[in-house]
Amino acid sequence: MDKVFDTIEKNRIILLKILNGTSREQLLKIPMGFNNNIWWNIAHVVVTEQLLVYKLSGLPVNLDETLVTKFRKGTTPDGTTTDAEIEQIKTLLVSLPKQTKLDYEEGFFKTFNEYTTTPNVTLASVEDALTFNLFHEGLHLGSILALKRAIAN
Repeated sequence: MDKVFDTIEKNRIILLKILNGTSREQLLKIPMGFNNNIWWNIAHVVVTEQLLVYKLSGLPVNLDETLVTKFRKGTTPDGTTTDAEIEQIKTLLVSLPKQTKLDYEEGFFKTFNEYTTTPNVTLASVEDALTFNLFHEGLHLGSILALKRAIAN
């Protein structure tokens, strides 16, 4: 699992650089042909990791429920964010994967509620969830890069 955690950490660094290097206007813009924005994709990645790993393990998530409500699967961007929310996501981008790795290494995840994802991948363990999360984050990084190109044109 070390490679999975390492890759998630590297992806999060890329997302943090994008977040730091993109104006609020660009973060919130939804280009023609898209149904979300860069901001939603980044925050969604943070929330989804917690839901896949902690919630499916029957454990509380390590973030505020308002973020879960705003950025979970099935939500759409509301076109707003605050400086405080952006700073919170910046912190969580880096801190949550580190906490998840520590919790995993300490054997924190004892049970898991099987779940079949939208791409029809059945998760039966926390290891499955962590591996799928990596795939999920890669999909959203691709979306973010496509959004950046669309906004630049």
